Amino acid sequence: MKFNILNSGSDGNGVIIEDIILIDCGISFKKLEDYYKKLRIVLLTHKHSDHFNKATIKKLAYERPTLRFACCEWLVDELVKCGVEKKKIDVLKIGKNYNYKTFIVEPIKLYHDVPQCGYKLKIGANKLIYATDTNKIDHIKAKNYNYYFIEGNYENEEELHNRATDEYYEKRVKETHLSKVQATEWLMKNMGENSKYVFMHEHKER
Repeated sequence: MKFNILNSGSDGNGVIIEDIILIDCGISFKKLEDYYKKLRIVLLTHKHSDHFNKATIKKLAYERPTLRFACCEWLVDELVKCGVEKKKIDVLKIGKNYNYKTFIVEPIKLYHDVPQCGYKLKIGANKLIYATDTNKIDHIKAKNYNYYFIEGNYENEEELHNRATDEYYEKRVKETHLSKVQATEWLMKNMGENSKYVFMHEHKER
């Protein structure tokens, strides 16, 4: 399966799958210039600007009038404000499968400080899961998937404590993001022998 992580982290998120699917759109349009003409759908997770860049979404909707946008109900109004026509928006429900002929999408419940989801995708013989910006993942089962794009925002609680600028920052990160330790424990329960994983939304020093 072909994928391209255009960016991942608090400075913006966007992943291209098989040239036709964009998951998250928290990046500049410039980063999409080599890809946007082939896209068939944009899967959106939540309203934070590093996942939902309003200017980029508006530009995409203008440049690609046939492009579809898919999200859960909490993002519909946000998309409309960006100039996306309602008839171009697929409103998805958590836990339900949506068949787009060449791929199947299932939104999964995630836990952040705003309404949030991740996605399971089946494309041909490949299965993948995308889950970032969540403080837990144990409620999700994804056995023997081919690819896991899973948040590993910080190494562990000790590492986070040592670099935290204040108590509020440390508390917020733990309440809204997954550590690599937590992610690894979950991955070990779900991955198969040939599975591959990528830690997403890792903390970056500024």
